[in-house]
Amino acid sequence: MIGNRITHRTADGVRIPGTWRHAFIRNGRYFLTDLFIYADGLIDCWGLVTIEEFEENLRTGWVATSLPEGAEASVHGLAHWKFSEPRSWQTPELLLAEVRDTIDQLNGRPDSTGRCLAAVDAFLADRTEENRAAAHAAFLAIPESQRRYALGDMDRKDWPLRVLVAGPGGQTYLSFDGTVTQKDYDGALAYFEERARWRAERAKRVPADGPVASHAPAVHVYQTFPKEPVDDPGTVGLRNDYPAPITMGEASYPSVAHAYWALSVAQPEVRGAIATAETASAARTLAAEAPRREGWEHVRTAVMTRLLRAKYDQHPELAEILLSTEDATVIYDDMESAFWGDNAGRGRNWTGRLLELVRSELHARRTEIPEL
Repeated sequence: MIGNRITHRTADGVRIPGTWRHAFIRNGRYFLTDLFIYADGLIDCWGLVTIEEFEENLRTGWVATSLPEGAEASVHGLAHWKFSEPRSWQTPELLLAEVRDTIDQLNGRPDSTGRCLAAVDAFLADRTEENRAAAHAAFLAIPESQRRYALGDMDRKDWPLRVLVAGPGGQTYLSFDGTVTQKDYDGALAYFEERARWRAERAKRVPADGPVASHAPAVHVYQTFPKEPVDDPGTVGLRNDYPAPITMGEASYPSVAHAYWALSVAQPEVRGAIATAETASAARTLAAEAPRREGWEHVRTAVMTRLLRAKYDQHPELAEILLSTEDATVIYDDMESAFWGDNAGRGRNWTGRLLELVRSELHARRTEIPEL
């Protein structure tokens, strides 16, 4: 299960989502480490391998699931010890099945649990022994370590599921269940009928505060170096270095970038030179040669927010471009800053986030929501 263990690697500029779990690597001694699993099917077990190569690593014991008594173990830079009465909950087959499930989950495909529940739905819609056998086989294909969680029911665990697929007179995979009685089976049927009603009602629910994700496709504001304003700049007009003069107090600046860099420096005499620099790039170069204001890193996001508000208040035509992006995620490139730019997923994209904030404020005005 992925849970909150989310990571990624970058391949050819593309983010490959992934997750991780603990595992032992046997390289002389046994090393407790993280096994990284990625959506493209590669697994990092001290080197990226395919799922077939990972299976071979399990077979040879490079990825260890059995831990011998007295063997030396280590966590790099933290501790080392010897195993005493070790008990492992894993087998090579079980770990391989769990990793395959994880790859399915990372790709948004049904994993073994999803396939089992689909087979159960097929059986409940047409209760033939053939369909029950298919559901039973799909249930047993779930890694045993995951079967208890297949229904997401912390009270009953998988009891209704294992009884349903076994059928009256059948045996579940747990010996202590005994033979499934008709009463047990009827109880499992009732459980799934209630579950179906609950799922149908839940599917009809609409989030009170609207959708979680954007409905509009993401907008990518690519790195450009605009020098002159144009009649229809498109998303280039959303760039901070686009020549759209703004006035802040008694000072005027040729662009948001000019204003940002001028306000960032500690020396008042340098600010004028930055504010009148020929290009935004030149303004940045001048600012880079001067000392920052004390504590600038703590206020820069608030300053940028005010500058963006001023830009779109003072240039309604650019505000229309920003509003036309609807609720899209704004991905902003800034080759000079991993703080302000997304930069192929390696940056924090704060400019994109603030553009979305200002856009939301513009929408709020359009809908005449009173200011708080």
